[in-house]
Amino acid sequence: MHSDSGIQDETQLTVEQAIANLQGEDLGLRVYAAWWLGRFRVDVPEAIDVLMAALEDEDDRTDAGGYPLRRNAARALGKLGDRRAVPSLLHALSCSDFYVREAAAQSLEMLGDPAGIPQLIELLHDRVAGTQPASEPPRLVQPFDAILEALGTLGAVEAIPDIQPFLDHFVPRVQFAAARAMYQLSDPEMARPYGDRLIQALSHDDLQLRRAVLADLGAIGYLSAAEAISQTLAENSLKLISLKGLLEKQLLLASPPDLSPGALKVMEIMDELL
Repeated sequence: MHSDSGIQDETQLTVEQAIANLQGEDLGLRVYAAWWLGRFRVDVPEAIDVLMAALEDEDDRTDAGGYPLRRNAARALGKLGDRRAVPSLLHALSCSDFYVREAAAQSLEMLGDPAGIPQLIELLHDRVAGTQPASEPPRLVQPFDAILEALGTLGAVEAIPDIQPFLDHFVPRVQFAAARAMYQLSDPEMARPYGDRLIQALSHDDLQLRRAVLADLGAIGYLSAAEAISQTLAENSLKLISLKGLLEKQLLLASPPDLSPGALKVMEIMDELL
């Protein structure tokens, strides 16, 4: 059982206390400290070191076999942006806990290091012995959406043959993650159908899926989706975040101080949502 008797208000906790707590014996404080270090992006060498050590923790384990501390540590390491964590996160991809593997894949994507590409491809084929499926339906054997998104962001063109079958996966969210990755990895003239597929998904009956697709379109910066994003039945805050992704891509294509017509269009749509 976790003890929450000593958990401090997040505004009162210091970096030194969080690092000390993460190395202490109170499991509740350790889990909280790992979350806190990621939440406040405490990018100091000592924090990276103790979080990497936490990825090996055996004390904090649920009755179902999960590792809550490892999950928080893996998530935090991605947010802190230090590539020293890559080897530890690669090792975490073979953890028996589905959610540790998911967090590790997401953090490797955030760190932008291509070293993890071969292992991520292996996970697509579920070739890691001893791993457990997700505890919630549909009980996927691997966090395929996180893996696919990471491969797309990391530019893993060699993974295209491994990604393509997931376009027909029985879980829609995984299909959309595959479309996102295929858009990112395909030549510009071949990418459009994958972006259009995500636009169509904005009309899905499931709000959670619409929210996920908004994030996907923002991640790829698909300009043709701007109007559809603005009309999606979802929170304006999420639509604005998605449009921000489109705008950022347009700004990369512009020559300062000039703005591209696409950037001006996106800004106009964002103004209408505010």
